[in-house]
Amino acid sequence: MRLRLVHALSLVLLAVVVASVVAMGGFTAWNLRQGFAAYVQARDVQRLEILVQVVLESLDAAGDATVLDERRLSLRSLVEEVSRREGRPPPEGRPPPEGRPPPEGRPPPEGRPPPEGRPPPEGRPPPRAGRRPAEDAFAARVMLLDPRGRPLLGPPLAEGPLPFVNRPVIWRGQVVAIARLRPVARTPEANDQDFLRSQYVGIAGVAAVLVLVAIGAATWLARQWTARLAEVQAATARIARGELAVRLPVARGDEIGDVMRNVNAMAESLQSMEGARRRWIADISHELRTPLSVLRGEIEAMLDGVRPTNVEAIGSLSEEVLRLGSLVEDLHLLAMSDLNALPCRWAGADAFGLVRDALRRFEPRAIAAGLVLSADVPAGAEAAVNWDAARIGQLLSNLLENAVRYTDAPGRIALAVRVDEGRVCLRIDDSPPGVSEAELPRLFEPLWRADTTRGRHAGGSGLGLAICEAIVRAHEGTIRASRSPRGGLRIEVHLPRRPGRADA
Repeated sequence: MRLRLVHALSLVLLAVVVASVVAMGGFTAWNLRQGFAAYVQARDVQRLEILVQVVLESLDAAGDATVLDERRLSLRSLVEEVSRREGRPPPEGRPPPEGRPPPEGRPPPEGRPPPEGRPPPEGRPPPRAGRRPAEDAFAARVMLLDPRGRPLLGPPLAEGPLPFVNRPVIWRGQVVAIARLRPVARTPEANDQDFLRSQYVGIAGVAAVLVLVAIGAATWLARQWTARLAEVQAATARIARGELAVRLPVARGDEIGDVMRNVNAMAESLQSMEGARRRWIADISHELRTPLSVLRGEIEAMLDGVRPTNVEAIGSLSEEVLRLGSLVEDLHLLAMSDLNALPCRWAGADAFGLVRDALRRFEPRAIAAGLVLSADVPAGAEAAVNWDAARIGQLLSNLLENAVRYTDAPGRIALAVRVDEGRVCLRIDDSPPGVSEAELPRLFEPLWRADTTRGRHAGGSGLGLAICEAIVRAHEGTIRASRSPRGGLRIEVHLPRRPGRADA
């Protein structure tokens, strides 16, 4: 079973989101635990310093350092005072002592669990088995020592994974005691464990919600993408079947929209090429039919004895054969050009000399047509080039033939040549009639003629400018048509003096 793109995209997006959520959740949980352990340790140190302050106040109240004795002062009473100052409830629900701890007298009674069978005092839930309140845990990890290190209050502390934290009790300029705390590496207290557990549950809940949102977003986004891709798939399948009029609605600005626009452009190009192919077939058949019809008529007239077989008749047949051969040769040249295989014989030549030869050939024809042919060519100047002289001669002949054929008398044809360091620029301007702006881009299409005064009545096969473009392309140059300031057509040709193909 083939995995559809919508499913593949959904799975990829979902996998990325789940991996991101799991990684972020795991890091957050680890960082929370590590940071909370550091917070608990810092809080214990702060409580130890409060304990030192409470001890100092007890000493000030008693006025005697001997108050630091378990018979006169208990560690539990000091821890209860620390809790009261922190705003925490005292251990086992006992009310905090009023004022400061008494310096003399008996210590406050130790908290005892209620007798068996008696319910716990109201307002306090029964203690959980196996858990100690936070204050008891702190009291179990703190003690007071005398300056020599002997215990004063609290049982001796066993060493833990972390070193003891000591704070001196300095009273009246002398160290009378040392408050010692055994820090914890983790979070052993019940309240802290409950807090961390609630945070972990919250992180897991947020992660679950994010995964569900990711599933929905991934599915929606994948469907949005694949819906458009399905349209492209259907359109390309129809184009492959020959339905070239297919167009996709484009309303996106992303890469998928670019693909849809490219498909539309491809379909339009294929439709244009198909129309050109059909037009080519029709035009070629028409162009070949005309001389063949003349030949057939002439031969049938000779066979029927309507027209005598003499030199004049044979000369007429020869002209039609030459016209037919020229048309076939032109078509062959264009076909070779489309295959990027237009043969050229590269050799050194003179660009100005080629232009002068073309002017000499066409000047009598221009005069006979009632036209003035002028040229801006420096007399005696030379410009060394590496071209196929025969092809360039054919290019100039086709351009001048087109100008003479489609310029009304009396008119003018002007040819200008400019030679730069690496290029030769040819420009031919003629007088009316001209070509409309809409028809200019089609002038170099094979077998195309303008429907205005530059029409079929002037003769020609409609291949001259297309052959010019093929020759210019073979010489790695450019050719363009525009409206001439003289009112007719302007053709500009730019050719490199040494094409790269000539050096290959």
